[in-house]
Amino acid sequence: MRARYFMLVIAMAILLFIVPVAQAITYGEPDGSGHPNVGVLVVEYQGKKVGVCSGTLISPTVFLTAGHCTAPLPSFGIEQVWISFEPGLDTKTSKLYPGTPFTHPSYGHDFARENDLGVVIFEDDIPGIEPATLPAAGLLDEIGPRGLRGQQFTAVGYGMSEPSLGGGPPVFSGFGIRQVSTPTFNALNQNWLRLSQNNATGDSGTCTGDSGGPNFLGAGDGETDIIVAITSTGDSMCQATNVTYRLDTPSAREFLSQFVKLP
Repeated sequence: MRARYFMLVIAMAILLFIVPVAQAITYGEPDGSGHPNVGVLVVEYQGKKVGVCSGTLISPTVFLTAGHCTAPLPSFGIEQVWISFEPGLDTKTSKLYPGTPFTHPSYGHDFARENDLGVVIFEDDIPGIEPATLPAAGLLDEIGPRGLRGQQFTAVGYGMSEPSLGGGPPVFSGFGIRQVSTPTFNALNQNWLRLSQNNATGDSGTCTGDSGGPNFLGAGDGETDIIVAITSTGDSMCQATNVTYRLDTPSAREFLSQFVKLP
C-alpha cells in the first residue's frame, strides 16, 4: 500500500508539471482484455518506474499519446520510456516495452494544447496486438455536428476514478487499471472534440492519467476501432467534459504521417 501511494505521489508530481488538469476514467468499469492495444506510458523518475499517461498502439512500432505527456520528459532527463499493455500496471512484474518519445514540433508550452500529440517509437514490433485505426482526413467534419448529435464514444485509459467527496478535499484513486467509459458528443470545432461525461445524464468519461488515451468512434455494439481523438484535458473534478484532440485534422495528420501510413 505504501509503495502504491509513493508511486501515485510521484506520478501526480510529474503530471502536475505537465498539465494543470490531467485526465482518467470516471464512472466507467475495468476494461480487462477489451482493448489490448491501449497501454500506459511509464517513465523512470528518481530510480522508480511510474505510470504517467495512457495511449494506443497505432502500428506495430508506434504508440500514440498526448504531447503534454512527452514534451516535458527532456526536462527530467528522460530519453527512454516504456509501455505496458497489461490490464493492470505493476512496474515490478508487468511486461514493459522500451521506446523513444517524440512530440509534435509545434506543441506549445503555454497549455493552449494546440498540436497536443506525441508518439513512442519501438525498435521492434509489438507482438500479438492488433493496432487501432486512425481516422480518414476530415472524418468528423464530414459527419458534422448535426450527424454527431447523440453519438457515443468509447474512452479508454489507466487514469484515476471519479473523486470521493465528503469530509474534506476530494480524493482521487485507482491509477494503473485500464478502464473503459462511454461519453457522448457535446461539441466540435477545428481541433477539438468535446464529449459530455456527466454521470447525471448517463455518461462516463476520463480523469487524471487518461491523457493521451483513445476516444473510439461508437460504443457498445456500435463501437469501431477508429480513434477519432485522444484525451487532452477537462474539468478539474473529472465530472463534466472530456476535451479531446482530433486526429483527422491536417496538422495531426502531417505529424502522424511521419510515423505511420494514414487512411
